[in-house]
Amino acid sequence: MKFIKTILVVAIIAVTASCSSVRVVSDYDKEADFTTYKTFAFYKPGIDKAEVSDLDKKRILRAIEKELTAKGFVKSNNPELLVNIFTKEQKQVDVYNNYGYYGWGWNPWYWGGNYNNVRTSTQGSLFIDLIDAGSKELIWQGKGTGYLITDNIDKKDERIGTFVHEILEQYPPEIKN
Repeated sequence: MKFIKTILVVAIIAVTASCSSVRVVSDYDKEADFTTYKTFAFYKPGIDKAEVSDLDKKRILRAIEKELTAKGFVKSNNPELLVNIFTKEQKQVDVYNNYGYYGWGWNPWYWGGNYNNVRTSTQGSLFIDLIDAGSKELIWQGKGTGYLITDNIDKKDERIGTFVHEILEQYPPEIKN
């Protein structure tokens, strides 16, 4: 019975972890006037340095362009904002040691032993930087952290879109006067 309970708990943890949302934080320059920015372009030298595959870069950039366009921004060759990205990745290994007996009655009608469950997952962070094109100063940074799905292309597209959407949902910041 303990074995079944253990498997059930591990399954619930796995499902919960795979469905967990993106944790988002952002920071910004309190002196910046965010209402003046209407155009953007990607900062190619910075994006080229991002440690992620070229295909994932394309996915991230498409998602950023989609979100910024939905906010009323226009992609331009003479932008007011430069968009840069970088990523971090962390592998996590969880080991669960379970010891239990199964069967019925007392000696000699039971058996048992140690059962180890090992679960690995990848947690990634996506940083989106918005830079004032004129002054070349960082005015806003958003960071999203969560579990990545890498085995299914459709799920990867969806997950990257979720990361970008939830990060850029915090732009522009609500400035309290």
